[in-house]
Amino acid sequence: MTGPWTIALRDYAHTIPLKDGTVVPEGVELNFVDVEPIHRAFAPMVRDSAYDISELAIATLFQAVDAQRPIVALPVVLHGNFHHRSISVLDGQTRVRPEDLAGRRVGVRAYSQTTGLWVRGILSDGYGVRAQDVTWVTTEGPHVTSAVEPDNVERTDAKLVDLLTAEELAAVVIGARSADHVENLTPLLSDWKERQEQYYAEHGWVPINHVAVVRRELVESNPDGVRAVYLALQRGIDLACPETPTDSTRELVVRYGVTETLLSTFETALRYAREQNVIHTTITAAEIFAPFGEFVGE
Repeated sequence: MTGPWTIALRDYAHTIPLKDGTVVPEGVELNFVDVEPIHRAFAPMVRDSAYDISELAIATLFQAVDAQRPIVALPVVLHGNFHHRSISVLDGQTRVRPEDLAGRRVGVRAYSQTTGLWVRGILSDGYGVRAQDVTWVTTEGPHVTSAVEPDNVERTDAKLVDLLTAEELAAVVIGARSADHVENLTPLLSDWKERQEQYYAEHGWVPINHVAVVRRELVESNPDGVRAVYLALQRGIDLACPETPTDSTRELVVRYGVTETLLSTFETALRYAREQNVIHTTITAAEIFAPFGEFVGE
């Protein structure tokens, strides 16, 4: 028996089978580490390889690959969502249009946050507002310490919602679930439902936020063990699928395997990352998953 390998995953319908022992990777013992919220696992993983396997946001993954950090991405999508509702304005303000954000200040937890990456891509592709046209006010730096932020990124110690209330920000990037728990916020895009339906019809996929990654040393020293963990994650996803599909966002985004859908989603996110100066070299989706394919045959 190999291990125990430490693994940091949020509780989802598709990870609980691994965490409760319903699914066990053949020949590998796993030691689950509780990290809440899960984004607190990202910096230790990319800076110090703190876990053997971890959930990781894709913008952090891109910066880690850019910096040649010793991690390998598994083609296991753990979390994603539409992000047309992920930028909010204050109730009662004169209605801010997306086009009005050029030349103004917008809050986001970190410039390299994946939700922010997708929101900026939507603003650029859909409304002509480039990332460079906005001053981004952040409370955290990048998880990858060597990542260089653009000149139009500022840091603050204040709470972003407080700055919005004081009208020092025009909008804040905040996930829909979190926004629901904050008073006096309204989605910037009033037609966000129609916009996300249009987005899915056009692209055929839901934006990805988090995937699974593994320490490169394990891929090199114990490919059979890593393959067993990948198959166990795959089995967890299969068990979480309802007998009758409901087309929920989770069902549409959570997947495994190096598919054309996965590569297309990643290529769009990588384009955004380059356009927004989140990364500074050209990386392709095929390059990201090439090490995985070498030991599992995909």
